[in-house]
Amino acid sequence: MPPPHDLLARVTDPAPERLRSTGRRRRRRGSSVPAPLLIPAVVGVVFLVTPLVGLVVRAPWSAIGPTLAAPEVGEALRLSLVSATLATLVSIVLGVPIAWVLARSTARGRTVLRALVTVPLVLPPVVGGVALFLVLGRHGIIGRWLDESLGITIPFTTAAVVIAETFVAMPFLVISVEGALRAADARFEDVAATLGADRWTTFRRVTLPLVAPGVAAGAVLCWARALGEFGATITFAGNFPGTTQTMPLAVYLALQRDPEAAIVLSLVLLAVSLATLLLLRDRWLGRSRVPIA
Repeated sequence: MPPPHDLLARVTDPAPERLRSTGRRRRRRGSSVPAPLLIPAVVGVVFLVTPLVGLVVRAPWSAIGPTLAAPEVGEALRLSLVSATLATLVSIVLGVPIAWVLARSTARGRTVLRALVTVPLVLPPVVGGVALFLVLGRHGIIGRWLDESLGITIPFTTAAVVIAETFVAMPFLVISVEGALRAADARFEDVAATLGADRWTTFRRVTLPLVAPGVAAGAVLCWARALGEFGATITFAGNFPGTTQTMPLAVYLALQRDPEAAIVLSLVLLAVSLATLLLLRDRWLGRSRVPIA
């Protein structure tokens, strides 16, 4: 045991306090943004925010009530919300297993599979609509069989809207969940396996709760992308009020005949999107960035 004077010296030694103060000064210095980064950041924020501010400033506030009271606007909003929600649910059911295969499986060809799954991220939406039409159209690869054998026609129906939105939005969920799976500690799964749990039980009781924030974050991004989908929808589903006309399609149609109505509908979409991201970002999107230890 050290002599009492040594213990007293250690307790009263100002070195730890100096170290703590030095660390605080370093953190304060590190929190400041260098000018070469601050200036482009400010320019980028202005570039992204200015169009939204312009939309709010130029909005015909006196015409919001009559425009939103129109029956076709209510139908378009209802269809947008329902179809985006259904597309998100389908993406969760199909996308979470895909993400697990990409993150946990050791099968060959995962790189190719990842590239194929994420192609809709960079593919022009109109091209995606054309591809869906060639596969599921009445004369498509699968659509011909559906029409001749079962009498089912998919294009230009509400189901076509959900399919188009799922096609373009699912990659967002897959990427988010795969990242969460790679950040999660696989040792918990190994412990569950050593305790006798099979693969399905381990996934359901251990893996899925671990990556729940990533699934929720991916679902939010997927829903927001589906809500704003335009190109694939108008190509594969058409623009029929009450059946396939979503809010983005209604905005496009109103822009040609009534620009003020187009601005009002754009404000509605902006408000819905902002509310969704603001309500869920701190709770889910923020947590999904933190690796689970």
